[in-house]
Amino acid sequence: MRSLDIASTGMQAQQTNVEVISNNIANMNTTGYKRQRVEFQDLLYQNLRRVGSTSSDTGTVVPSGAQVGLGVKTAAVYRINEQGNLQQTSNKFDLAIRGNGFFQVTLPSGDTAYTRDGTLALSPDGTVVTADGYVVQPGITVPRNASDVTINANGEVLATIAGQVAPQNVGQFQLAQFANNAGLDASGGNLFLQTSASGAAQVGASGSPGFGSVMQGFVETSNVNVVSEMTNLITAQRAYEMNSRVISASDQMMSIVTKQQ
Repeated sequence: MRSLDIASTGMQAQQTNVEVISNNIANMNTTGYKRQRVEFQDLLYQNLRRVGSTSSDTGTVVPSGAQVGLGVKTAAVYRINEQGNLQQTSNKFDLAIRGNGFFQVTLPSGDTAYTRDGTLALSPDGTVVTADGYVVQPGITVPRNASDVTINANGEVLATIAGQVAPQNVGQFQLAQFANNAGLDASGGNLFLQTSASGAAQVGASGSPGFGSVMQGFVETSNVNVVSEMTNLITAQRAYEMNSRVISASDQMMSIVTKQQ
């Protein structure tokens, strides 16, 4: 019976749906996390009577035919890149991007990764790094004798040094953006890698046209809406249950046929 296989694909699809929703809920407090959504597609169809085929010698045509679907499959898991809320932390090295763009991070391998997580700190030599100690490009170093650090909306890092009236500009953060943010490859640790689907990174100063601005003392929270996720979870659970009932009903129908034989 086709219904057994069809319902099994439905259960597998809803299992994937629940896994994505659970990952969203698990990351509801992850800085810069972007929620995900599953997209499904129907599988191939089996033609019991092909649409458009002739039904007589006079050339009459079947108007609709008879097609039976064979189930569902997972087409993609999309990342929803809408802006998260900005939470004030009052930490001078916490940065949030308001608008488009990613911070660029140099990995130990030498490759460049991208992140919206602006929870930054200083390394032992004063270089601005991520929570994992990866250098944030372009590799800004704050002088050891700096008494205060200010980062303006354009990403310029201004260090106040004793004995100097004007603050010293020690560097400027460069942001990267992509034609297709959903095409980035999530590698964990709040990091993304460039792919052929995302397109090449376009780099520019924060605050310039097309790029977001940097806000010091803030972090971008996750854009997960817990109420929506719980609603989606209930819907996925009910869909999984309905598919399991189809399997139970098909099994009962097969047992009736077996008894009659």
